[in-house]
Amino acid sequence: MENKKAVVSLGHEALGYTTNEQMKATKVTAKALADLVEAGYQLNITHSNGPQVSMIHKAMTELRRIYIDYTPAPMSVCSAMSQGYVGYDLQNSLKSELTSRGISTPVSTILTQVTVDPYDEAFYAPTKVIGRYMSKEDADNEVKKGNFVQEVPGKGYLRIVAAPKPIDIVEIDAIRALSDAGQIVIACGGGGIPVIQQNHVLKGASAVIEKDAIAGKLAADLGVDRLIILTSVPYVYKDFGKESQAPIERMNVATAEEYIRDGQFGATDMLPKIEAAIEYLRKNPSGSVLITSLGEVSDALKGKAGTFITA
Repeated sequence: MENKKAVVSLGHEALGYTTNEQMKATKVTAKALADLVEAGYQLNITHSNGPQVSMIHKAMTELRRIYIDYTPAPMSVCSAMSQGYVGYDLQNSLKSELTSRGISTPVSTILTQVTVDPYDEAFYAPTKVIGRYMSKEDADNEVKKGNFVQEVPGKGYLRIVAAPKPIDIVEIDAIRALSDAGQIVIACGGGGIPVIQQNHVLKGASAVIEKDAIAGKLAADLGVDRLIILTSVPYVYKDFGKESQAPIERMNVATAEEYIRDGQFGATDMLPKIEAAIEYLRKNPSGSVLITSLGEVSDALKGKAGTFITA
């Protein structure tokens, strides 16, 4: 297989949950990505950032508590920090792995903004937990600032933010230019930095974007040949977690939509991935989607693992 363009979406397992875990995890992840390059794929990589952005948010909040002169970092800034931090480890690990295999392809990270609708319903019903556990007093202060919190019995309060749908990838032309030049591009990390366009100004939104949603959009916008979603399981399963659990090796969009109606996919894990696959395939019906685990990539390329989805 040669000259095939792909968007690869990396989950938490590919990055770890702490600074040290991430440094180790990206070295393992780089091997799987390099396998894809050797198989003839030109990669555009996006990734999760849940643990990373939460860690940064906690650190910046505590900094403000200790040093009163510091201003708390808004969510959009924390998201930008996480993109740079994860991209740094990913591109260095991947470049090192490629060089060891005699491959000189450049690897670049693009700080990516994604516009969202300020009237998206998600802003009225936020669901994404972020940051540290707070006291009742701190939680009340967050509410006074217009933020949402939820109580976790016995632990305290957590801030929750919205997960609006992505509208436009602001830096898509830059991503496309590097991709067309044959470079490996890391972009839209953590779903992208959510921004709201006001006249000619982009303003950061207090939100996060689902990484699977942006992966589907990025793949559709670039018109790649394949969307590859790497997660914690080697297949998409029917009746997941039940005695009747069975791997789904192949399905088309119509079958996927039927499974969705039957409630086969978990709302917070597999469903967003299937929805991303459907969005991509509707705009690129000649493409295909592969969902598998990081460790099964090589076997999946040989047809020995993974779930393949077509239009």
